[in-house]
Amino acid sequence: IQKEIWDLCGREFNINSTKQLQVVLFEERKLNPVKKTKTGYSTDTSVLEQLAQEDPVPELILKHRGLAKLKSTYVDTLPREINPHTGRIHTSFQQTGTATGRLASKNPNLQNIPVRDEAGRAIRSAFIPRRGHRFISADYAQIELAVFAHLSGDEALSRAFEKGRDIHRQTAALIFGVDEVDVNPEQRRVAKTINFGVIYGMSPFRLSNELRISRSDAARFIEAYFAQYPRVRAFMDATISEAEKSGYVRTLLGHRRFVPGITSRNKTEKSGAERIAVNTPVQGSAADIVKTAMIKLDRAL
Repeated sequence: IQKEIWDLCGREFNINSTKQLQVVLFEERKLNPVKKTKTGYSTDTSVLEQLAQEDPVPELILKHRGLAKLKSTYVDTLPREINPHTGRIHTSFQQTGTATGRLASKNPNLQNIPVRDEAGRAIRSAFIPRRGHRFISADYAQIELAVFAHLSGDEALSRAFEKGRDIHRQTAALIFGVDEVDVNPEQRRVAKTINFGVIYGMSPFRLSNELRISRSDAARFIEAYFAQYPRVRAFMDATISEAEKSGYVRTLLGHRRFVPGITSRNKTEKSGAERIAVNTPVQGSAADIVKTAMIKLDRAL
């Protein structure tokens, strides 16, 4: 990939150097700089994703970064994590590693071993149980969306889970105005991104980047979502309003998270705090449920 980038650019340079990358992308290849930082124009992932739509070099740089991260995070590191006494890898789970209460895993982090692409799956294949043992994988399907449906009390959203329907297909049918049987894979992909994006307070700008669509289309999709699931917006507004009064939000099992920025006059800080206020009851409650299940599973075993 590095050679391909150099060939396209007509010269060798350090791909990992932000300064050299700025020169190549914005001076030599004359690409439009998306945002500025203290050290010049940004070359972060979100910027490269936008630039990749008009030039092959940013796309190759993203690929290079992805593989370099896999190499440094897993391929180079995992062998060093092997316990000399057991010959195996033992992660540490932290109860208080995240603000929402989700379990965090470190040395190594076993919660983000990639699975989507071939390179990630190759890394997963290195994890083998001891002879005579098996790995068991147990998870809740779309737990955060189910919690979101419960907390918002939205009838259409809740009905999908109660009847065991494909929530992404249902959302696609509603926002595109087609029958569920006629939903194509691209429409389902859009709906899936919106379903999860709403929980995390995704803006039309972010959605347009992620789906590589225009910002006006992204805004239209989000509005259509709220029109079809009206109690979702009411829940979000009520949660933010409650957090402004009390200064905190709580999960289903009563864990509190204080959100000091919720009354800030700084617009950026306030909108960040609002995203936290909406997301924490959802993500935190899902974490409560998963941890409870882990205790029950341990007892059952």
